[in-house]
Amino acid sequence: MISLLSFLLVIAICVIAHEGGHYFAARWCDIQVHEFAFGMGPSLFSRKRGETLWSFRLFPVGGFVRLAGMEEEREGEEIVDERRTFPLKTPFQRFIVLASGASVNLFLAFFLTALLLWGKGVADLDSTKIGSLMEGFPAQSLGLEAGDEILAINGETLKNWNSLSALLQKEAAKGPIDLDVRRGESQFSIHASIPVDATHGVPLLGIRPPVILYPFHKALLRAFSYVWHLGVDILRGIVSWIFGHTDVTMTGPVGIAGMAGEAVRQGFWSFLSFLAVINLHLGILNLIPFPALDGGRIVFVLGEMILGRKMSSKWENAIHLAGFVVLIGLILLVTWSDLWNLAKTP
Repeated sequence: MISLLSFLLVIAICVIAHEGGHYFAARWCDIQVHEFAFGMGPSLFSRKRGETLWSFRLFPVGGFVRLAGMEEEREGEEIVDERRTFPLKTPFQRFIVLASGASVNLFLAFFLTALLLWGKGVADLDSTKIGSLMEGFPAQSLGLEAGDEILAINGETLKNWNSLSALLQKEAAKGPIDLDVRRGESQFSIHASIPVDATHGVPLLGIRPPVILYPFHKALLRAFSYVWHLGVDILRGIVSWIFGHTDVTMTGPVGIAGMAGEAVRQGFWSFLSFLAVINLHLGILNLIPFPALDGGRIVFVLGEMILGRKMSSKWENAIHLAGFVVLIGLILLVTWSDLWNLAKTP
């Protein structure tokens, strides 16, 4: 139940942010908005304010903003002014409206990341200095202290925390290890056997890296770097998945629900981090130039800007419909994979 509620909360925040971006951009471009809907399927509740119908639908797994002229108007709807329809706006205005949803998700990912760096901090992985010890683990009985710097394992010099983790895992599995440690101005060695987790093969030494807390203005700069590098990794993963690399897996709604529940159990900051990552994924995925996605629609607008003419609405709609069918198929396939993996889990 926690996973389901957490998933719905994440979806609600992401969808409202995304569709809100489209909505406010449309209003800024003076485009009539027929409906702002949260969820899909039959309407459970709706209220009209001004010229826009605000509705909550049966399946809370998406949403949409319906703009005048983007599709055939429904019964009882009327266009106040033809000049306020989406197709009659300039290509640049249509580009702004289409790009605004994903842009809000990307901004939210950036802002939440900055908030994390400022409020909770981030592990300093550039050194091998110990930030804190875990209660009841061997590091305490071995005499290690916060502030100690592990220089080498079995004589091999360490560069950063990642190299420490990798070498510790490798050497601890073989038997007793020698740790070269610096404390202040003095250096000493520790010879010990480190227990290894039987399930995951992780050495249970019980040390954590230091945590860096950034002032908010520096957190903003650092957040840009974090989001940029993670975004590049996401794009690489998508390209690898498209070309069938077996080391890349896609997670569907069931898997995301499980991760959302786990993030909530770990606390507020963990949930905030998860929310930032999901918004980043959503923003990037929506900008992929594939029919039916915002990125696919943007391609047509950019083509119009470059070529000076617009493709027939009939053909464009047919292409987006085909893309939508493919996307639904992919979602069902990934969801089936999630369920299959869940069924195999003991």
